[in-house]
Amino acid sequence: MKTRTAADDQAANWIARLGTRTISLDTVQAFAKWREIPENAEAYRRAEQLWARSGELAGDPDIQAALQQAHQRRPRRFGSREVRAIGLTAALAATLAAGFVFWEGRNTYSTGIGEQRTLQLADGSRVRLDTASRMRVRFTAGERRIELTQGQALFEVAHNAARPFVVSTTDASVTAVGTVFEVRRVGSETRVVLLSGAVDVAQSAAPAAPQRLKPNQQSAIRAGTARISTVNADVATSWTDGQLTFVDTPLVDAVAEMNRYLTAPIILDAPASANTPINGVFRSGDRSAFVSAAAHLLGLKAIREPDGRVRLVTPRNNEKG
Repeated sequence: MKTRTAADDQAANWIARLGTRTISLDTVQAFAKWREIPENAEAYRRAEQLWARSGELAGDPDIQAALQQAHQRRPRRFGSREVRAIGLTAALAATLAAGFVFWEGRNTYSTGIGEQRTLQLADGSRVRLDTASRMRVRFTAGERRIELTQGQALFEVAHNAARPFVVSTTDASVTAVGTVFEVRRVGSETRVVLLSGAVDVAQSAAPAAPQRLKPNQQSAIRAGTARISTVNADVATSWTDGQLTFVDTPLVDAVAEMNRYLTAPIILDAPASANTPINGVFRSGDRSAFVSAAAHLLGLKAIREPDGRVRLVTPRNNEKG
């Protein structure tokens, strides 16, 4: 077995630091400087390879024993937050030393309803994760891969031609080198909007060649088919500024979009108005402003339900209820 070096211990610490929920720019710059040393870069490559095996080794007793020993050895004199951080690094170093790694969730990020998060990834790329979204990050020496299982995210990709940046959903994958784009997975559809640069969009279930998008283009993939259309990328991604912009959007779709940010949603009970196009800009999560505008412009009535939801109805429906 290879003798463990100081670089291996440092690589273990970097894996832990880069796997936290928020990473400062100073940390990223320090990591890049540390990895300029060939010995360090090789140690980090070995650490990443071990992480890649973690899914296959979840139940391995050696891993569980290493984690338990590291937990028992962790210092007790610090505050609870410091103890957890130190214990985590110790556990990581112990499992790396044993040749195995298992830590569920270190590379998985999610947001609750109405929450947004900005993440700085280890390669310098930035991700803005929208409401009720979830993604998994997996970087290797030859590829940077993101799995978006639900919701949407805006990606600002750091240029690295040798390590393609790939975002995948259940029915599509998006490949970029250095660009800005959005991927959305809601319901049974994946949508990709390109702001700058270029991306290739491939369908998971189709053998056709990937489609190359240009700025202000969108690819919508549903049920094995892909449709490219022209969009205003700034409008499509206005959620990154905390706003939802509707341009000739059917009321039913606007309500669905607002509800993604609400724990007490809007119930649309006005069939005749469901497909009426609306225009406007609203703060995400501002239910009162949206309901007031819809009621005023479309002649609807807002009824607050006992559970906190708001129902939009026509006056005639309300009289029957």
